[in-house]
Amino acid sequence: MNYYYFDSPVGILTLGEENNRLAYCLFGQKEINGNYFKSDYLTEAYRQLQEYFNGDRHIFELNYLIQGTAFQQKVCYALLDIPYGQTISYKQLAINIGSPQASRAVGRANHENNITIFIPCHRVVGSDHRLVGYAGGLEIKEHLLKLENASL
Repeated sequence: MNYYYFDSPVGILTLGEENNRLAYCLFGQKEINGNYFKSDYLTEAYRQLQEYFNGDRHIFELNYLIQGTAFQQKVCYALLDIPYGQTISYKQLAINIGSPQASRAVGRANHENNITIFIPCHRVVGSDHRLVGYAGGLEIKEHLLKLENASL
């Protein structure tokens, strides 16, 4: 595992890569079990993230190492289907994955997303369009949605 941390418009982010797949994008400076090293893959992930923050990138073109339970992985893959600049509710996301009664479990799976921003859990909002729950804090969630010009 290689990892690299840097300052971004939403604070320090830690990127982690394993076998040319992005495994982590976490808020704050994290020391991951591995090498602090900016590999070619992490350089590319960093470049794409910078383009996103500059408003020049709407889709990331990277391979991901999505971890967690089968349910958590299912939620993460569904998050990748939410278009840039759009939001959906936790309830709608639960319906989209075929578990209409699992809104809370979807929220918990969002919280466990280790590849934040790239896997856009920030695009999931409450049924009444309120900003609720985000590992980086609601201020960062709002910042990312405003960057994408998402209607709140």
